[in-house]
Amino acid sequence: MREIASEWILKFHSILCLSAVCPGTENKLSTLSDLDQQYRTLKKLYENCEVVMGNLEITSIDRNRNLSFLKSIREVTGYVLVALNQFDYLPLENLRIIRGTKLYEGRYSLAIFLNYRRDGYYGLRQLGLRNLTEILNGGVYVDQNKYLCHADTIHWRDIIKNPQAELLVVPSNNSNLGLSQTFKMCSAFSWWAVTKTVCAEQCDGRCFGPYVSDCCHRECAGGCSGPKDTDCFACTNFNDSGACVTQCPQPFVYNPTSFQMEHNPRAKYTYGAFCVKKCPHNFVVDHSSCVRACPSNKMEVEENRIKMCTPCTNICPKGKTHCGEFVLVTLV
Repeated sequence: MREIASEWILKFHSILCLSAVCPGTENKLSTLSDLDQQYRTLKKLYENCEVVMGNLEITSIDRNRNLSFLKSIREVTGYVLVALNQFDYLPLENLRIIRGTKLYEGRYSLAIFLNYRRDGYYGLRQLGLRNLTEILNGGVYVDQNKYLCHADTIHWRDIIKNPQAELLVVPSNNSNLGLSQTFKMCSAFSWWAVTKTVCAEQCDGRCFGPYVSDCCHRECAGGCSGPKDTDCFACTNFNDSGACVTQCPQPFVYNPTSFQMEHNPRAKYTYGAFCVKKCPHNFVVDHSSCVRACPSNKMEVEENRIKMCTPCTNICPKGKTHCGEFVLVTLV
């Protein structure tokens, strides 16, 4: 598992020079029986990682573990799950956007629950999500975190893009600790974030100041440092070499002089929320996108050292007997 994680990070980093991309997981609450191995696997997957392509699942991590390696993560394409842990601080300090392409239990982009030890004063006390400003899809679920401070004071509706998304944040019950102990425990922690409420009403999304001229570019997500598409903290749609764009450069462009479609030398493939010149080694090209496998009505071929999906015909290529789900007849 550790060797696979290292290989993924190395290959993705060579493809996407802008960010270190790493694979996510989909284990939900299933964990390894060895807690040391559980921690080592988490660290190997996400050390030096900036973009999690999939879900970020942090589960069954015991007390006094060094989780500072999580500070490098800026973006998660799926959901974030934090459950069954005993550590007191979640150091996702640079996480700016959760895309929610996959949702936990079909509803939540962020799920944080059962992070405490029943027979002790151990558990999650502070969310270090100080830069999280955008959840593009799905809701938030925070419950049964016995010692967690201030989670119910966060402006979650400002962070969640979909106003219809489910939001369930239950305040922690610290009554058994006593008022003075609770105040002492939580007083050191605070939450601050730039919200949409400080922006001029002419701004469609977020801003970097209170004036009309301080609106972020319309392709920005999670905020910005200036008005241009290259000033975004994250992209709503696609990142093309640091610029946020509506779509990646297409393989063909229209020439209004010749009235013809011509090959675009600047064409790139869509890979997640990125525009790339080359798909990862274990992906194939379908139209202008990087996909894990060809659809059932197409077959994988290699042209000019590029693996591509092409439509099935009634004649099999040499050495082929199937095309997706269809059995083809080889003509003699």
